[in-house]
Amino acid sequence: MSRYSRHIILSEVGQKGQDKLNSAKVLVIGAGGLGCPVLQYIVASGVGQVGIVDFDKVDISNLQRQVLFGTSSVGMNKAIAAKKRLEDLNETINIYAIPEQLTIKNVLQIFKDYDIIVDGTDNFSTRYLINDVALQLNKPVVYGAIYKFEGQVSVFNYNHGPSYRCLFPIPPKEGSIANCSEVGVLGVLPGIIGTMMANEVIKIVLNFDGVLSGKLLCYNSKTSEVSTLKIKRNPVEIDKIKSQPDLSYLSIEDNCTAVKEITNDKLNFKKNIQFVDVREFHEEPKIELSNCLQIPLRELEENINQIDTSQTIVAFCQSGIRSKKAVEILLNQGVTNCYSLKGGVMSLFEKQSI
Repeated sequence: MSRYSRHIILSEVGQKGQDKLNSAKVLVIGAGGLGCPVLQYIVASGVGQVGIVDFDKVDISNLQRQVLFGTSSVGMNKAIAAKKRLEDLNETINIYAIPEQLTIKNVLQIFKDYDIIVDGTDNFSTRYLINDVALQLNKPVVYGAIYKFEGQVSVFNYNHGPSYRCLFPIPPKEGSIANCSEVGVLGVLPGIIGTMMANEVIKIVLNFDGVLSGKLLCYNSKTSEVSTLKIKRNPVEIDKIKSQPDLSYLSIEDNCTAVKEITNDKLNFKKNIQFVDVREFHEEPKIELSNCLQIPLRELEENINQIDTSQTIVAFCQSGIRSKKAVEILLNQGVTNCYSLKGGVMSLFEKQSI
């Protein structure tokens, strides 16, 4: 009673509402910038069962916005580190860490024990996987996204409402849209958007009116402007997904695991190396390297002939994500002497004066 007293004295919640929260089962995919505030508030509110899916490890660069973690968490798996912190916040509920990457192989097994799915991911392939499986299982998805200074929140598959594919029916070309590790993000923005997402979870559990189904809430942290766009349900898209229960049309496995990476301390800048910068032309910081081409990832496949394949090729981007995809493209074209620079541009500044 004392822990949840501020909920219970609300006439719109009361003991019955708090009991609903305690009976709820919520799965959060991604314990990053969005997942951290979602987890903090749904755990504090008394959601009875919370699952956390994340295969990534805490990096020191995460601490600018992922406020569940501290310096002592660096190097730990995010799901496990989040569980440890959250159990101190509320020891009366059940919290499960799932330190795995969400894939076609494990998604059904993971989703089956939860009522609400929270999408706190930062890549499109996983978002479509989450949406499609939740749609087939009739589970609502609380969605959030951030980009630099702007964020979005919506709820999909709720009471036969629109799905993510009703808003974005066609996945963007891989590498065409960068995530926050590539372009940056204002540290407080994930906290704002993530808290809004937690609010939607609680509204769904308590059956409140005004759930953001059929609406996309857009927030600009620089101007504090909020706008809401309507999302129309597309029955053709929804029926198409429901008719393909085997998920074979999705490509979600990590195709970059076989890509060779090279660290900055292994580079010899005096030897025959062809550097390929696969960032967009507007991205900072600018890098001056001898024998370096700039070919954005989205244009790489059509411009491989510009690269001197007789040399060792080292592709780099902002953080090392897009460069792995670039190497995969090169390998598929028969170019074998190629590497992705681990850590991206920032690793150059850390260890090498160029």
